[in-house]
Amino acid sequence: MSLSRAEKLINKLISNKLSGEELSELLEGISSEKEQQQYSDALEIYFNQLLKESSSNGKSSEG
Repeated sequence: MSLSRAEKLINKLISNKLSGEELSELLEGISSEKEQQQYSDALEIYFNQLLKESSSNGKSSEG
């Protein structure tokens, strides 16, 4: 499955590899009512992944 443009920009933001031009694009997308859901979905995927990783790490360190 290929990543949406919103997911690609969010991933670059998180990994600190976002160019100035890409940052402008991300900010425009977040401001656009039409594109907000895509960015919201991309962030939800990222945070769910963090929660999953966190719970997996917590279980292994307790055992």
